[in-house]
Amino acid sequence: MAAAGDEQFPFQGLLPKKETGAASFLTRYPDYDGRGVLLAVLDTGVDPGAPGMQVTTDGKPKIIDIIDTTGSGDVNTSTLLEAKDGKIIGLSGRILKIPTDWINPSGKYHVGLKNGYDFYPKALKERIQKERKEKLWDPVQRLVLAEACRKQDEFEASHTSPSQESKLMKEELQSQVELLNSFEKKYNDPGPVYDCLVWHDGETWRACLDSSESGDLANCTVLRNYKESQEYGSFGTSEMLNYSVNIYDEGNLLSIVTSGGAHGTHVASIAAGYFPDDPERNGVAPGAQILAIKIGDTRLSTMETGTGLIRAMIEVIKYKCDLVNYSYGEATHWPNAGRICEVINEAVWKHNVIYVSSAGNNGPCLSTVGCPGGTTSSVIGVGAYVSPEMMVAEYSLREKLPANQYTWSSRGPSTDGALGVSISAPGGAIASVPNWTLRGTQLMNGTSMSSPNACGGIALVLSGLKANDVRYTVHSVRRALENTAVKVDNIHVFAQGHGIIQVDKAYDYLIQNSSFANNIGFTVTVGNNRGIYLRDPVQVTAPSDHGVGIEPFFPENTENTERISLQLHLALTSSAPWVQCPAHLELMNQCRHINIRVDPRGLREGVHYTEVCGYEISMPHAGPLFRVPITVVIPGRTHEASHYELKFTDVHFKPGQIQRHFIEVPAGATWAEVTVCSSSPDVTAKFVLHAVQLVKQKAYRSHEFYKFSSVPEKGSVTEAFPVLGEKTIEFCIARWWASLHDVSIDYTISFHGIVCTPSQLNIHASEGIVRLDVQSALKYEDIAPSISLKSWVQTLRPLSAKIKPLGPRDVLPNNRQLYEMILTYNFHQPKSGEVTPSCPLLCELLYESEFDSQLWMIFDQNKRHMGSGDAYPHQYSVKLEKGDYTVRLQIRHEQSSELDRIKDLPFIVSHRLSSALSLDIYENHSQALLGKKKTNSLCLPPKHNQPFFVTSLPDDKVPKGSSPGCYLAGSLTLSKTELGKKAGQSAAKRHGKFKKDIISVHYHLIPSPIKNKNGSKEKEKEPEKEKDAKDEFAEALRDLKIQWMTKLDTSDIYNELKEAFPNHLPLYVARLHQLDSEKERMKRLPEIIDAANTVISHIDQTALAIYLAMKTDPRPDAATIKNEMDKQKSTLVDALCRKGSALADQLLQLQAQEGAVSSDTESKDDTQESCPDALMETFWETTKWTDLMDTKVLPFAYKHALVNKMYGRGLKFAAKLAEEKPTKENLKNCIQLMKSLGWTHCASFSENWLPVMYPPDYCVF
Repeated sequence: MAAAGDEQFPFQGLLPKKETGAASFLTRYPDYDGRGVLLAVLDTGVDPGAPGMQVTTDGKPKIIDIIDTTGSGDVNTSTLLEAKDGKIIGLSGRILKIPTDWINPSGKYHVGLKNGYDFYPKALKERIQKERKEKLWDPVQRLVLAEACRKQDEFEASHTSPSQESKLMKEELQSQVELLNSFEKKYNDPGPVYDCLVWHDGETWRACLDSSESGDLANCTVLRNYKESQEYGSFGTSEMLNYSVNIYDEGNLLSIVTSGGAHGTHVASIAAGYFPDDPERNGVAPGAQILAIKIGDTRLSTMETGTGLIRAMIEVIKYKCDLVNYSYGEATHWPNAGRICEVINEAVWKHNVIYVSSAGNNGPCLSTVGCPGGTTSSVIGVGAYVSPEMMVAEYSLREKLPANQYTWSSRGPSTDGALGVSISAPGGAIASVPNWTLRGTQLMNGTSMSSPNACGGIALVLSGLKANDVRYTVHSVRRALENTAVKVDNIHVFAQGHGIIQVDKAYDYLIQNSSFANNIGFTVTVGNNRGIYLRDPVQVTAPSDHGVGIEPFFPENTENTERISLQLHLALTSSAPWVQCPAHLELMNQCRHINIRVDPRGLREGVHYTEVCGYEISMPHAGPLFRVPITVVIPGRTHEASHYELKFTDVHFKPGQIQRHFIEVPAGATWAEVTVCSSSPDVTAKFVLHAVQLVKQKAYRSHEFYKFSSVPEKGSVTEAFPVLGEKTIEFCIARWWASLHDVSIDYTISFHGIVCTPSQLNIHASEGIVRLDVQSALKYEDIAPSISLKSWVQTLRPLSAKIKPLGPRDVLPNNRQLYEMILTYNFHQPKSGEVTPSCPLLCELLYESEFDSQLWMIFDQNKRHMGSGDAYPHQYSVKLEKGDYTVRLQIRHEQSSELDRIKDLPFIVSHRLSSALSLDIYENHSQALLGKKKTNSLCLPPKHNQPFFVTSLPDDKVPKGSSPGCYLAGSLTLSKTELGKKAGQSAAKRHGKFKKDIISVHYHLIPSPIKNKNGSKEKEKEPEKEKDAKDEFAEALRDLKIQWMTKLDTSDIYNELKEAFPNHLPLYVARLHQLDSEKERMKRLPEIIDAANTVISHIDQTALAIYLAMKTDPRPDAATIKNEMDKQKSTLVDALCRKGSALADQLLQLQAQEGAVSSDTESKDDTQESCPDALMETFWETTKWTDLMDTKVLPFAYKHALVNKMYGRGLKFAAKLAEEKPTKENLKNCIQLMKSLGWTHCASFSENWLPVMYPPDYCVF
């Protein structure tokens, strides 16, 4: 055995450069290391402090600018303040001390406020929350809680006989313990809140964030826009989060730029990291410069947005970038279309920007390439390859396996026939990550890593071309890459594309083939598609003819003489005997059509691929100028005789090996079951089970099943997933790429079908009974229908729609101004729960959307930001407490007229039900009508039909808060078997974005029944008719005067009415309310007490008490009496509470005065002596009639506790008040009491919440 140090560490495998020819290219041309190339990294942002991100090989700054195009770091700094005595009061309420060395000729500062957690990456936020709790909260909380428990025990031991005072004291101590426990439970850290200052120093804009959180600006970093001198600051030694700033709109908007995740830094490091002292760790193109653009919105867990991408392309064009790396993407419903793709195309075709993107991590099934990487003509999509060296160095595998594509690398072709994957590159690396991760480097894998590896390789090629003044175009570079890439044996063309990128060969190709014909592109169209893709059974039963258009595509600014002189003599070739095409084509500056015949008859089951290639006859060695991709899928079939089952026995799998089965799903099948059994005794085998069916204009994820399974030795795994009848399904079973040893397995795929008519249930509550028909399509099936409603959906219309042009960041080339529309919606949340807001019109559309972008934010009544979301609503559920909320939705487009068209756009809020509701189902109509014998389960023979009848939901089950126009949403399951049910709910959960029910149910609500509040109302009115009209008029006039009395500041009306109606209780109540709500209330406390006493004296308390003690009231007009007595009780309680509050305020005033002038002892008189007794009496009187936690009583209970310095009880009442009315005032009262109790940790955390809960305005989009 070799000694530990003998073998060289496999450095090369950590960030692979050998496989792509990059290493040999740099050996040949050490100076063509990316110098002179500007590469834009569109990602989660790049940390300027990360290792390798400082300089290029020729000493230039590595990152020329860092821009957040999403808006997630934006701060509204439009508030202007002048410094007084070198100080400013920030929006947080803190006093900010302006250092004397700051230069600000105008003396004016733009101020704003930002919560740190708004832009902290998720992983960092979680780490900091944990650290802050351990350091700032736990030690103090433990101490205070132990002390409170000790006091409580001591008090209980020494006070055995309860008096009124000791009862309250006991409650006080108990409240303290309860409150501390509840604060521990409810503990929630608002995080740091930073005051932001922006000013102009006469030369340039500067910004400073109060990262000290104490107003000590002398110790905070002052920054200019990053591009001016590459300055950045850092939040704290614990956070290690680096940030830079950009200032827009004349200082009215500050953008704080941080990395939203580790992804972007890792990507930049692979493409262009430079380590002068450790060249082994260099990225592929260490000489290239980077433009770091953050397109991952922190508010959406770093999801990309249309806003981020379109602004990014504006910056890419502005900075004249040579290359873009985009390691992001989503499944798209239709390829090569939509506003975002149009803007990408413009940058590529008109500005010669080479756009490189990841193909996606959604393999191994075919047609799983993401957008834009695998679906957009102008983008080079990169697949992920893993070499033997990478397996050993990065993954520490025990043995080297042959090179392979990663199992998860997305496969082509695109749904419109294009190949989808252009080239492949190594899809893993150990590279730099941001400082806040507290790591220098990290292993990541994905097509996210293969894309920058290829992008770095292309940067090397461009570096060489620029050094030699060789003209290139996006078309010539792409052709060079595809025609020189090396195909790896045993990897499918859909996985690797044209092969692994070869940097050195691509460079040589471009040097040798610099003719004009090589610099132009060619557009290949087959109808609306970019290739021929025959997949459904009906497409492959007979030969078909396809008209293919081929048109030259000239680079921007090509001379017209060159367009005229283009004359190409092309030879067309195809290697497949089942494709016929013409032999030659003469091509000039126009679209020429040729006819291609595809004859799939006689092809064996499976997938077949070929290309028709066009060569210029004068330069055949240069490879094809264009290719027409042709894919044909021949599906297998299942039959009744085999019970619609396919069995595969003893199938041998090497590591990474894939078996694909294309099957024509039998008509009527609705789900499939697959069972995998291992026949290898000593290996637990990791497999991916993946199935996809393609439907026109729907993304592959709409009908996808994915499961990563470990099949135990000699064990088995069974899964079920939904299918669509009469369409081809691809079922893929793949051994995980990093497995060791071979295994053998048996597997079975069987189809089942229970068909429901109608296929989606829309039930209107007014129908009463709704019929559905169920048929067993293929074989005997056990069915047990059940309907489960899981949410209620509220539809909103906008209260306002404002359209305006956006700022200078949002202007496309040629001064094309972008516009925004902000729609505002309001809704009420009847009880706390989870809601999922969404905009149905734009839902599930991102890249393919005809609008630039959409983004909604939810705010509570205090304008606190509760959550955001965009195109994929299921990712953005928000937990909300009971209350009123506002939704603001921003939609952007280049044409304001397009926005105007949708200014009344409906928006929906789906409220999750705390427990699902079910509808009753019967087997025949009469049972349904009478509500007898519900259906249980039954067995349906093949092709047999059974009707079922669904009855409506009882009115008392309709969720509170819902109304007509709302509907309940849920699903219908039919199968009785567990697997059948599982398939009914199954979805591609690998990214958790798209959950779907197979048979969805919408239950539309109608108005609730009309209830007559008081049965005896009708009888009551009869005797009243005898009243004289004059009397009625006098009473109406009296009531009107009483109503107006509270709105006027005078006592005249009261005095006049008191004489006329001395015993009219509502008059005295109105007077009490009038006095108690005046601005000068504190000066009129004695009057309030008198007024309350008057009200109390007009209520017969004995009669009220006797009435409340009655169990039942036999009198005929019991309902009327009850109404009257309830009114009296609430009036009495109200008067007692107002009296108590006034007495308490008098005492609190006195206490405050005594605190101020304690020497003046003679001022006490009898009234002051009697005040505490009156307060005590009122307090105990109140407790007789009601509970202290009653909303009306809380303000009094709180003040009573304050007078008695029982701060624990006070805090209990104040906290309840703040919960019911979350105003800033109420929270401040709680903070004051926490301080009085000495609970500084609670007070400081609550104080931090103030600016978060009560922001000055809605946060910006």
